[in-house]
Amino acid sequence: MTTDQGVPNGAPIPDLAELAGEVISCRRCPRLVAWRERAAAYPPARYATEEYWARPVPGFGDPAARLLVLGLAPAAHGGNRSGRLFTGDRSGDFLFAALNRAGLANQPGSVAVDDGLVVSGVYITAAVRCAPPDNKPLPSERDNCRPYLLRELGLLTDIRAILALGRFAWDAARTSLELLGQHTVDGARFGHGAEMKVGRYRVVGSYHPSQQNTFTGRLTPVMLDRVIVRAWELAAAD
Repeated sequence: MTTDQGVPNGAPIPDLAELAGEVISCRRCPRLVAWRERAAAYPPARYATEEYWARPVPGFGDPAARLLVLGLAPAAHGGNRSGRLFTGDRSGDFLFAALNRAGLANQPGSVAVDDGLVVSGVYITAAVRCAPPDNKPLPSERDNCRPYLLRELGLLTDIRAILALGRFAWDAARTSLELLGQHTVDGARFGHGAEMKVGRYRVVGSYHPSQQNTFTGRLTPVMLDRVIVRAWELAAAD
């Protein structure tokens, strides 16, 4: 694989491509480096014949996006395997199906970086770029990754709304926007469907489309559809 996968939808955007290259080469967090490489060295049987990406995973999407979809981190056997966020795992199946229903993705799923997925008006990224043990990054790991999100927000000048998938992403969105000089007008608590205004941005909360949430019915397709529609309304409003 090459850093081309970090260039939104294959478009030649030099600054985002440069950032993707920096993300991919990052080794700031020894615990995460060891974990992502161990996951690749000892995969489950269903992936035993596959070559894992096993590096940090950059964001991807539309360089003119109005909506940023912010997740927690790559899955050990999803993005850490495929090299693209939400690609090749059950969370991604759930998310891309919803984006497709909303007209923001050209297909309802994604299994590999070369499977033809294109998202429109949306950029997808994560608060942490390496798969963490138990999906729980340490505060220091979160802080090490924050500059990448700050730079993405600076480069994606058309973003007006953020769909935060989970509490971790919600907190990361607020902190990052405040560090960029945006003032929190409404500091609502995280919840599914919660909204928060931070400067010129609107943040919408959603339960994360993890199997823990989708298999138990805590997050249903209808629930995710509604928050995506609302986030897109806010993103396109001004």
